[in-house]
Amino acid sequence: MRSPLLRYALAAGVALATLAAGGAPAAAKPRPVDVQLLSYTDFHGYITPMNNVNDGTIKDAQGNTLIVGGAPYIATHLKRLREGKRNTITFSTGDAFSGWPVEVSQHADEPTIEFMNKIGTSFNAVGNHELDRSLEFLRDHIGKGECFGVVGEDSCFLDSDGQMFGGAKFTTSSANITMKGSTEPIFAPYLIKRFGNVKVGFINLTTPTTVTGSTSYQPSLGELPLVETANKYAAELSRRGVKAIVVNLHEGGAAGTDFNGCNSALTGPVADFAKNASPEIDAIITGHWHAAFNCSIPDPAGNPRPVVEASNHGRLLNEMNLKIDVRTKDVIRDSIVSVNHAVTRDVTPDPEMVTMVDYWNAKAKETYARPVAKITGDLTRVRDADGESTLGNTVADAAYADGQTTGGGADLAMVAVAPVKGSNSLRGDLLYAKGANPADSDGTVLFGEAWAAWGYANPVLTVSVTGAQIEQALEQQWQTQANGTVRFAPLAVSGNVRFSYDLSKAVGDRVLPQNVLINGQPLDPAKTYRLAALAYTLLGADGYTAFAGYTDAIRGERDYEAFRTYLRKAGTLTPPALDRAIALPAG
Repeated sequence: MRSPLLRYALAAGVALATLAAGGAPAAAKPRPVDVQLLSYTDFHGYITPMNNVNDGTIKDAQGNTLIVGGAPYIATHLKRLREGKRNTITFSTGDAFSGWPVEVSQHADEPTIEFMNKIGTSFNAVGNHELDRSLEFLRDHIGKGECFGVVGEDSCFLDSDGQMFGGAKFTTSSANITMKGSTEPIFAPYLIKRFGNVKVGFINLTTPTTVTGSTSYQPSLGELPLVETANKYAAELSRRGVKAIVVNLHEGGAAGTDFNGCNSALTGPVADFAKNASPEIDAIITGHWHAAFNCSIPDPAGNPRPVVEASNHGRLLNEMNLKIDVRTKDVIRDSIVSVNHAVTRDVTPDPEMVTMVDYWNAKAKETYARPVAKITGDLTRVRDADGESTLGNTVADAAYADGQTTGGGADLAMVAVAPVKGSNSLRGDLLYAKGANPADSDGTVLFGEAWAAWGYANPVLTVSVTGAQIEQALEQQWQTQANGTVRFAPLAVSGNVRFSYDLSKAVGDRVLPQNVLINGQPLDPAKTYRLAALAYTLLGADGYTAFAGYTDAIRGERDYEAFRTYLRKAGTLTPPALDRAIALPAG
C-alpha cells in the first residue's frame, strides 16, 4: 500500500511534468457512477417452486433444461447479485400478482405482496393483470392495505410473520393508464431515484390491451399511446435535469430462443416501440409476452440501446449495469451490460422465504376447506343431447344474478360450456357425495371445490346487444368445420330463457326468434337487451362472433367470486332442470 506522501509525490511529479511541457495541469477524469438494475416480470404470484415444464424449467442457449423458479431461490439469487453493489435497485415490469396459483389467488394476492416487500421491490409497473379485479383493488387494497369483505376470509389475512396485511411497500406506476376520457395518468408516471450524485428516471408503461382485455376489462378506464407517452415524460425528465432514463414497459415481443441473446429479429409491439421511442431513453426493459431475450436495438438517433425481457413466473432475473457520467449525468451507452440470469435451484433456498411459502400453502388448505353452500344433488358438466348440463345451467344463473346485482340490469345470461376455441370455463364437477377432504360432508360445497368448478379469473360483463345478435349467437352453437363436419358448441342460458331449434335446417338457420322466449316473451330482433356473459365470450375469444359491437359494458365480479356469491345467497341449491333448450321434431 502506497503511503499518502508517496501518492502526493507522484501527483506533484505529474503536475510539474505537465507544466514543463507548457500545458495546464491535467484534470483527472471523474469515475462514472455504477448503478445495478435488477428486475423481474410477469411473476404472477408463483411463490411456490413449480415442477412442471412451463413454470419450473427453462432452456439455456445450448438446449439444456434448467430447473428454475420459486420465491426461496429468487431471494437467494438476488442477494448474490447485490453483493458488493453500492447502488442497486430491484423492480417489477408488471403482472407481478393477480396470478393463478391458489395459495395467492385465494388470498387476495397478499402472499405475492409479502414476497415483493421482503425482497425489497422498489416499484412495479402496472400490468394488465394488476387490473384483473378493479382499480380500487389495486390502488386501495394492494397500495394502501385497505380491507374489503370479511377480514381474514376475503382480505387482510395474517402473513407468515403474524402481521395483518398492510399493503405494498413499493410504488405502483403507469404513465398511460387514465380514467376514461382523461389524459392524466391515475398513477405516478415515473420515479426518480438518486444514486450518489446522479439520478435515474424510470418511466413505467402498461400494454394498451389492458382496458378491454379479457380478464382486465375495465370500461371506466382509458389508455394513452406508448411511444408518445414515453417521449413526453422523457422530455419532462430531461427538463428536470434527469438524463439517465429507463423505460419499464409491460408490453413485449419475441426474439428467438436464447434467453441471453437475440438470435432472431425482434418482433412484436416492443420492436416498434424500440425503433421510435426518444433517443433520450437509455434502456428498455419489457414484459407481458412471457418471452426471454436480451437484444440491442438502435434508437432513432442510431445509438445502441438494450431491449430485454426476462421470461415469466420467476424463471429469470434481469441484471442491467449502467455507468453514468457524473459530468453529463447521462448513461454511457456503450458500457451497458445486460444479463438474464436463470433462477436455478442449485443454490441454498432462502430460509425466510421457505417459511413464507410453507405458511401460505398451509393457509390454502384451510381456505379450501371452508364451507360455502349446500347442494341437494350433483352439479356436473355432463351434457345431454341439447347441450345442457346441471353445472352449465347453474353458472348461467350465477352470471345472470351477477348481471343484476352489480348494476348491469341483465335481461338474460349466456355462458359457453363447450367453446369453439379457447379454454372451457367449466373446470370441475360439484358432487353431492362427500369428497376426501376431512371437512367435507354429503351435500357440502367447499370453497376450493367451488373455485375449481367454474372460471379462470374472467369478469362477468353485462352489455347491450340486439335481439338479432342473441339469435345469431344461438345459431353459432353449430359451426361448420373445414372438413365439412358440424361442431356443436352449446351455450348455457339463464333460467328465464327457453329456446328451441330445428336440426333439419341448415347451419345458421336453426333458431327462429319466435322460438326464443325471455321471461315468457318472444325474442324481438330489433330490441336491445342487457346480456350477462364472460368477457372472454363477448370479445369473441370463445369463437362466437355474434356479440361484436356490444355497448354500455358494466363490469361485475370475476367468475370465481360471482359463482361463490351465487352459492352463498342460495344457501341450499337444487340442481336445475335440463329444460332450457329443446330440439323440435324433424319435419
